[in-house]
Amino acid sequence: MASVIASFSQELSAAAEQAGSSVVTVHARHRVPSSGIHWRRGVIVTANHTVRREDDITILIHEGKRVSAKLAGRDPGTDLAVFKIDQDGVAIPQLGDASKVKLANLVLALGRTRFGNLVASDGIIGGLGGEWRTWRGSRIDQSIRLDLALYPGFSGGPLVSVEGKVLGLNTNGFGRGRAVTIPVSTVNRVVDELLDKGYIARPYLGVAMQPVAVPEALRGKLKSSAAGGLMILHVEPGGPADKAGIVLGDVIVELQGKPALDTEHIQDLLASAKVNDKIRTTIIRGGAPLELSITLGERSAK
Repeated sequence: MASVIASFSQELSAAAEQAGSSVVTVHARHRVPSSGIHWRRGVIVTANHTVRREDDITILIHEGKRVSAKLAGRDPGTDLAVFKIDQDGVAIPQLGDASKVKLANLVLALGRTRFGNLVASDGIIGGLGGEWRTWRGSRIDQSIRLDLALYPGFSGGPLVSVEGKVLGLNTNGFGRGRAVTIPVSTVNRVVDELLDKGYIARPYLGVAMQPVAVPEALRGKLKSSAAGGLMILHVEPGGPADKAGIVLGDVIVELQGKPALDTEHIQDLLASAKVNDKIRTTIIRGGAPLELSITLGERSAK
């Protein structure tokens, strides 16, 4: 038994060493630094909530060497921030497929201290689910809840399989004391756009709405016989809805052929849509249904 435990212990150490060579210390806030991952050559990814300044940022890499970093972009919605460094010789991790992870799989969370020492925390996958949306409306491709401790400074570090593959980036930045992992697929998608634009382009309609009931006399005129809809309380001048002809008092009852019963339905649609997508919209105006097409605009990055 002792030999089995010793062998398994050595495998965990090897996994930590393999993935740990790509883990760095990010000095972007006062006192407690965070961890980061050398995701691609010259590209560091960390948890956005740990970045408290946008200049005078240093990255501690191997053997205590400090290098300057330039902020390439940040996205509070997915809690990811990307830096660029001009430095060779830092390892790039072997990325795994988080979609193949199973409940209760043993995993490691890695981080680096302010002095560059590699630290680890072990535990299991405590919960798995499908795509979800953060409180800021951003889409995360997979729900991965961790049953392990993310100690101070661990946010921004990797979740590592027992094979030494990085499954995603760990963060406790979504609140409620939850340690979660942003899967590789989401990190790659966000990194690509941040490197390209410096921000994430998010679509919007340009309206303020509130749920209302649809009178029974009108339901028969609608394809979906919707019991409720969203009344337009404000239209942003020059915004997507304004350009499509939406006016105050209109009631949106369908978007893309699906009922629009409350603002959650709008958020769900926008989370999976892209800027310039055309959205088929059914409204009630003056007691009669009307179909419009709204071309989603890009929300200001500021």
